[in-house]
Amino acid sequence: MMTLSIEPAHRSGEVLNLIRAAVENEIAKLELALKLARRRLTPFERKYGVSSEYFIAEMAAEDLEDSDDGYVSWAGEYKLMLRLREKLDRLGELGYDDSGILYSD
Repeated sequence: MMTLSIEPAHRSGEVLNLIRAAVENEIAKLELALKLARRRLTPFERKYGVSSEYFIAEMAAEDLEDSDDGYVSWAGEYKLMLRLREKLDRLGELGYDDSGILYSD
């Protein structure tokens, strides 16, 4: 897990809250983008009757009806989905160290 700490301690609570909100906003955007990428993969998977994972591991452009264009489109969408998932995983691992924050009542 990665941990985010803000220094100096004064006003760090404000900054940490802004960072948390920004990260949560980015996670929401990435989740939407991932959902849309999955939706764009579905027609390829239905047309050829294989998962995208199988397609990437086992198939070549010659295996598709629309050859190069179809292969490039499907592979591009799949790789985009992987990058989005990786970014989401990294942000999901982020922790916040607020132990040194001075809170005022």
